[in-house]
Amino acid sequence: MTTDTFLVRVTEALRVADWSGALSILDEGTPELEPSQLAEALEAEAQAAYGAGEFERAIEAWERLHAHELELGHVVAAARAAAMTAMHLLIDTGLMAPVRGWLVTAERVLEGAEEGPAHAVVAMTRTYERFICGDLDAAREWSHRAIELGRAHDVNPAVVIGMTAAARVRIFDGDVDGGLAGLDEVGALLMRGGADPLTTGMMYCEIVCAAQGLALHGLAAEWTEVMERWRHGEAFGGLHGRCRVHRAEILRVSGPSDTAEAEALGACDELRPWMRREYGWPLVELGNIRLRRGDLDGAEEAYLEAHTHAWSPQPGLALLHLERGEVSVAAAMIDDAIARPMNLPSKEHPPIGDLRLAPMLAAQCEIAAAGGDVGSASIAADRLTDIAGRFHSPFLSACADLAAARVALLSSDSEQAIGRAEQATRTWADIGAPFEVAAARVVLAEAFDAAGRPDAAKLERTAAVAGFRSYGAVRRADDTERLIDQVDGPSVDVGPARAVGFHAADGQRTIEFGGRTSVVADLKGMRLIERLAASPGREFHVLDLVAADVGVLRPGGVRSDDAEARGGEAGLPVLDDAARESYRRRLAEIDAEIDDARSMNDLGRAELGERDREYLIRELSQAVGLSGRNRTVGGSAERARTSITRSIRYAIERIATTHPELSSRLHARIHTGTYCWYEPDLVAPLRWEF
Repeated sequence: MTTDTFLVRVTEALRVADWSGALSILDEGTPELEPSQLAEALEAEAQAAYGAGEFERAIEAWERLHAHELELGHVVAAARAAAMTAMHLLIDTGLMAPVRGWLVTAERVLEGAEEGPAHAVVAMTRTYERFICGDLDAAREWSHRAIELGRAHDVNPAVVIGMTAAARVRIFDGDVDGGLAGLDEVGALLMRGGADPLTTGMMYCEIVCAAQGLALHGLAAEWTEVMERWRHGEAFGGLHGRCRVHRAEILRVSGPSDTAEAEALGACDELRPWMRREYGWPLVELGNIRLRRGDLDGAEEAYLEAHTHAWSPQPGLALLHLERGEVSVAAAMIDDAIARPMNLPSKEHPPIGDLRLAPMLAAQCEIAAAGGDVGSASIAADRLTDIAGRFHSPFLSACADLAAARVALLSSDSEQAIGRAEQATRTWADIGAPFEVAAARVVLAEAFDAAGRPDAAKLERTAAVAGFRSYGAVRRADDTERLIDQVDGPSVDVGPARAVGFHAADGQRTIEFGGRTSVVADLKGMRLIERLAASPGREFHVLDLVAADVGVLRPGGVRSDDAEARGGEAGLPVLDDAARESYRRRLAEIDAEIDDARSMNDLGRAELGERDREYLIRELSQAVGLSGRNRTVGGSAERARTSITRSIRYAIERIATTHPELSSRLHARIHTGTYCWYEPDLVAPLRWEF
């Protein structure tokens, strides 16, 4: 193969986004290349490896390109490669010490060089390095520099990234309208094709993150939809996964919750090859959704894994403890999270200002109200009201209204509580946030009870039950329904059990209920419903259900938490050899950054470097188990959870076509998650016949 043919084949594979194909060509054996051709091949390898999910190989290719250009004396090209190394580390690792090290390398190499495109690349990377570290003044200055240099030297990514950062800085400065207008301008530029795919995807992500930070979920949904349409033709690398996180965030608010969980799980699967510390972002979103759905064990699992990635699981983890009735534990957790926020660099949630505290303050007020702590609840509500007023967000205003209603209830001011809870309910209804509407109705019902209006309270609780069930928050619906029963007694007298015929034969399922008989295909979901209904109240791990369905285990089989014992897959190595070697290189870069910071008496930079070092050491130690064996992740459990839930829901939908009442009751009584179970209806029981 000639060198020209070799490069043409690689270039063509990249053009059609055949990342694995490009890597295969590169791995066949590189012919003797001229220095300029080798540089082209190294950059192609970096692009292909990133697109194929081989993040560490992509970084290594950029590093090799830098060394190659430096050896040839091409200082500008070497500086650009160093800056691109920094940019890719910044996008996906959240480790600022290596990012700063490579930026300093680029700046030193460029000393004395004539200003050109490489300076624009350095400026755009420095802009976001400063922004996600919370240095607004420097980010503001560097954003203007990136725009200026990008326009002067026709480097569109520098212009777009500079404009995006400048707009986000304006929002944090308090100029919300001006910042949003700036982001609209960026979005219009992206929609016109004004940037390359990587820059386009990352800046769409930035626009959505800014809207989410302001709790402007309608605006976030609009831009998420734009990003979703765009990604199917242009996105590569981790961009698909980032878009799915945003979709999960939107669905967490709008529902349905099962679709939200599926998106969050998909995002976790897709982002695992790229993200390092920021992998905590999709994990926390998964935990938030599971918490709302009532899957407390699954939520805790996601939160704790996020914590291992040095990503704050709050306020979700504190609210989980509240849901379990552990009020004092929840209060201690949320108080500590607010007093000592995790000030780690983050592109999605930069450590800047009060906006990041708003969700924690809302949780603090809810937890304090549950514990009867009027002082803490009042302080949290006042701070939340101040933030909502400064950033003009209807969603945050509703949070502040509900917090004020909780405080009014604690202060025995039922009329004030009614007014503020009603306002929160109306605002969230206008936004389209059914879970929040139902939660506000529960507080409103308490206020009506305090005012001596039980009929109004029952009306609100009944509406809340319907809202929670429609959203998929079965646990909350059941809890609220029990409150109604405690006041009125069961709404329906316990009668004789109604029979449900649920017989399988020859690949068909015969269903008999309410005087009607139907025959449908014996889907996997039908068999799962039978297994759960045959053992009411018993929890089955999803891997047990999968194994039993394929005949690996007999009913009532292994209860081990070992995936392999259940017939599940052991998963993939946490880190492969190349990744571990790359982590060790990162450690060397971080050590150099720490030494440099200490020599300059820059204690803040040294502290951030120490945090990066601790994170990487923890990642390396977690990747190796007993006797030096590699640990694994990403086995069967998550895929089984998704598959089981989808199969059961689909089967229930099929039942609805002929037996809508039975379908409705199954939807309310079958709980899915890491563990699945059928909750018998004690008021209107069913007698299953198989």
